[in-house]
Amino acid sequence: MQLNGSVHDRAPESLGPLVGKVKEYQVETIVDTLCTNMLSDKEQLRDISSIGLKTVISELPPTSTGSTMTANVCKKITAQLTGAIGKQEDVSVQLEALDILSDMLSRLGGTLYSFHSSILNCLLPQLTSPRLAVRKRAIIALGHLVLTCSGNIFSELTEHLLAELKRNESTSTTRTYIQCVAGISRQAGHRIGEHLEKIIPLIVQYCNVEDDELREYCFQAFESFVRRCPKEMDPHIPNVMGLCLKYITFDPNYNYDNEEEEEMMETENGEDEEQESDDEYSDDDDISWKVRRSAAKCLEAVVSSRRDLLQDFYKTLSPVLISRFKEREENVKADIFSAYISLLRQTLPIQSWLHAADASGKDDVPLRMLQNQVPNIVKALHKQLKEKSIKSRQGCFSLLTELANVLPGCLADHVPALIPGIVFSLADKSSSSNMRIDTLSFLHVLLCNHQPEVFHPHIKSLLPPVVTCIGDPFYKITSEALLVTQQLVKVIRPLDKSCTFDAKPYVKDLFPGTLKRLKAADIDQEVKERAISCMGQIIYNLGDHLSTDLQPTLKIFLERLKNEITRLTTVKALTLIASSPLKIDLRPILGEGFPILASFLRKNQRALKLSTLTALDILVKNYSDSLKPAMIESVLAELPALITENDMHVSQVAVMFLTTLAQVYPSCISKISSSVLAEILQLIHSPLLQGGALNAIIDFLHALVLTKAAPVGYAELLKQLTAPIYCSGAAGAPALHKQAYYSVAKCVAALSSACPKEAPATVNQFIQDVKTPKSSSAVKVLAFLSLAEMGRTTNLSAQRELRTVILEAFTSSSEEVKSAASYALGNVSIGNLKEYLPFMLKEIGSQPKRQYLLLHSLKEVISASPADGLKPYVEDIWALLFKHCECTEEGTRNVVAECLGKLTLVNPSELLPRLKNQLPSGSPHARSTVVTAVKFTIADQPQPIDALLKGCIGDFLKTLQDPDLNVRRVALALFNSAAHNKPSLIRDLLPAVLPSLYNETKVRRELIREVEMGPFKHTVDDGLDVRKAAFECMYTLLESCLDRLDIYEYLNHVEDGLKDHYDIRMLTFIMLARLSTLCPSAVLQRLERLVEPLRATCSTKVKAGSVKQEFEKQDELKRSAMRAVAALLTIPEVEKSPVMAEFSSQIRSSPEMASLFESIQKDSASLPTSELMDMS
Repeated sequence: MQLNGSVHDRAPESLGPLVGKVKEYQVETIVDTLCTNMLSDKEQLRDISSIGLKTVISELPPTSTGSTMTANVCKKITAQLTGAIGKQEDVSVQLEALDILSDMLSRLGGTLYSFHSSILNCLLPQLTSPRLAVRKRAIIALGHLVLTCSGNIFSELTEHLLAELKRNESTSTTRTYIQCVAGISRQAGHRIGEHLEKIIPLIVQYCNVEDDELREYCFQAFESFVRRCPKEMDPHIPNVMGLCLKYITFDPNYNYDNEEEEEMMETENGEDEEQESDDEYSDDDDISWKVRRSAAKCLEAVVSSRRDLLQDFYKTLSPVLISRFKEREENVKADIFSAYISLLRQTLPIQSWLHAADASGKDDVPLRMLQNQVPNIVKALHKQLKEKSIKSRQGCFSLLTELANVLPGCLADHVPALIPGIVFSLADKSSSSNMRIDTLSFLHVLLCNHQPEVFHPHIKSLLPPVVTCIGDPFYKITSEALLVTQQLVKVIRPLDKSCTFDAKPYVKDLFPGTLKRLKAADIDQEVKERAISCMGQIIYNLGDHLSTDLQPTLKIFLERLKNEITRLTTVKALTLIASSPLKIDLRPILGEGFPILASFLRKNQRALKLSTLTALDILVKNYSDSLKPAMIESVLAELPALITENDMHVSQVAVMFLTTLAQVYPSCISKISSSVLAEILQLIHSPLLQGGALNAIIDFLHALVLTKAAPVGYAELLKQLTAPIYCSGAAGAPALHKQAYYSVAKCVAALSSACPKEAPATVNQFIQDVKTPKSSSAVKVLAFLSLAEMGRTTNLSAQRELRTVILEAFTSSSEEVKSAASYALGNVSIGNLKEYLPFMLKEIGSQPKRQYLLLHSLKEVISASPADGLKPYVEDIWALLFKHCECTEEGTRNVVAECLGKLTLVNPSELLPRLKNQLPSGSPHARSTVVTAVKFTIADQPQPIDALLKGCIGDFLKTLQDPDLNVRRVALALFNSAAHNKPSLIRDLLPAVLPSLYNETKVRRELIREVEMGPFKHTVDDGLDVRKAAFECMYTLLESCLDRLDIYEYLNHVEDGLKDHYDIRMLTFIMLARLSTLCPSAVLQRLERLVEPLRATCSTKVKAGSVKQEFEKQDELKRSAMRAVAALLTIPEVEKSPVMAEFSSQIRSSPEMASLFESIQKDSASLPTSELMDMS
């Protein structure tokens, strides 16, 4: 049949929609016809049929929808396709059939289970086809097959490949087999792992055959093994690295030594004409560059997956790579640079939320080794910075940028060698814009990471090209140049230290270029912002050299302040200028600028409010004499609206600004409206107030009471602070949250310390409150907390009855009053240790009933007293605590442990060994107390005890193997605390500790018992808490010690957790989500085993008659599992996994799961940071 061209193009497309509409048997008929036509004699018909077949397959519904059509159709096609591939009539039919087969295997591999064997038998002979294209497509199809085939078929395939590799019939087929091994490894690396022992020696042997293409494929295979089977490759890494290092220098047809520089230049110029074509290889027959490139890529894979071998890399690999920076082929050079950049990135100390102080000592060995190689790196690169080739210059700059980031300051001695190259790339007419941008961004990093003096000799040559770039028509260059200029200004005249360099001559270069960009109205947004910031920096550092130019420039800032797009950046720039030590004269713009700033406080843009408050604060501090009362009042009017519990941070900054006003401008405080005070009081009574915002309010009240013109005095403030608590019994008054009592008490103490004359009367008032039987418990709680806050800083020994009053309260019927009294006793003792501490110790010994409360008081004393004050009492306290460390009551034991831990910090060198000696002796209770005590000695800040702890924490962690369940649980809590707050304590102990940790994640049958509750039987698992603690430790290790974990072993235990109890599943779901971002490739390898439990959780149904809690619990579980699924779906290449593809289509087809998944997607989109579980 003859078809019109356009009809013939559209016909196959129309089959797609048709598949969804017609009945199954009709689809089968369509497919049958298409398959037969694929074998037709007419080329056109074969073409159309193959396109049509592809379309039909892409439209078939996924098997998870429950439709059997897909399975039947595919089975039909497969039988015919394998036939078509076998009949080697026409290569194009073969290629199309292979394509269609690959497509089916990738989407529906599992459905074709019964055909896997015949597919394999059909594909294997194609690997020896005379046509390379056929071989290539057969490899792709095999790659899709190994994702879903059974273990037997996989073994059959690897056995075949191994046998053929051993036979080595011809180099051409051997190449193909090695490519096939690499292809399989890339697709299903986790499966090939167990066969590597046999495969590697064969590939190593082929590396030594004189055939460059074969070698290239060998290295590609190694690279894919290193990336996909890191664990199994471990023993082979030295061997593979040796081969890579040997062949990365493999350039048999070229002699690098006797060429003079000039000749190099000539050959490069000679090649100019050919630059247009992609392949600029001087010698067409020489393909040794392919070997070098694949060796470089393989090295990069080794470097990026084996951070633990850094020191070896710097010994063996780094010098070889540096010596190859002279590589003549650009593509190879790019890969060598890229491998070295990977090495530098691995050396970068791990950036995490852990404090720099906790960087463990081991990490700086590679840094020192790198430091010693910097001169060689610079020597190898600095000449290339002036080469013609843009690609290699960009490579050099990327590498140097990374180097300056990893080792700030390391290029200080080499700046003279680098400057000419920088200037060349900025000024060179032939440089592309990207080349200039890369050069500028390197210069920016260089300026930021080195001392200013280093650059002073070179400013003369550096400045002009940078300033020229500010005028560049391309906005990205301008923007980058302004960033560099801003940094240069700081370098030319650093204001934080004395400097002899004379900056004045350079102002005329810097200023006009920046000014021109600042004035321009029609430029890119980023350029606008950076011009404002840059000019702000110029005025801050060089304002005194601008003479008559200063005022007009400030006027431009005023204009920019009025523009909605630039106002935020301008506010920040003005803040900088106002804080300049040069005392820039801002009077001309304050009159108009201040009301504009005041109006910003009304805008609904949080960042703008915060920046404006900071700017106003600086202006009031530094320019108070230029401000008129009316200006201040305009700002005061805006403040009440900012002080609200809905945004604590804005409230805090607003209150800090008020404090500045009270100190600098006392007269205006009389104008502080009652509404500001009302808002502040409302904040104090809010349950959310704490930390910085509370401290800001305390400072403000302190400043307010001391201001002569204050509208309210001490007594009135005190009354307003405490009123809600005194009225809390009255009808209609809202009860305050517990947190508010603490806030009020702290504020009362702040007022009393500001007015010492008034304090004694207040103390008496509180004591009377407590003694009066009529007082409500709320009033008593407030009284005790206030006495505690006041007593901590002042000695209250004048109050004779205080002690009796507190001890009487220990018998109160209200728990709140008891704990407030215990808190008061502890804090009052801090202000007067001599009198109170011996008394407290005596009471603890003689009053078993009050012991718990008294121990809490003691804890307050030990936590907050200065070490010198405690020293005389340490022995008595220690002896007393050890009497109580075997108490049966866990609550008491915990307080004793906290006291012991905090006390150990007073004199660690003596007391820590004593704790250690207590380990072997005593009951399980005593052991658990000692282990918990050690937990309280670990803080996230550096402390003197750290070095001692590092030496002996291993002994305490041996209790992870304690026979007693409870001791093991507290040992896990200790381990978790160390891993979270100070990982350096345990990093080196992990090989010894991890087996015990993993052991605790197992379910112990012997700890599960049945309890009868009336007619019901209820199972109780006593091992649950320990397992939970173990999984929490595992989670913490992900954050702090990931590089020390064998992630495959780790994943085994995560897998077990996914099938455990509700609490543990919740934990492991979060771990899985974290693992998906931290080590995606390992998770990919294990997907099949990880997805099953997730699928089971997402598709459980709760029994109809269950209680409400059961429904909520299941719902929470499903949400958490779905979050893990969403995280798994972000892994690159996850779509290749058939299990995951099937599960995600199952989610889409179930309305309940689909809506859950969507809501999770929405949640994660609104969260700014990745969801972390805080386990501090």
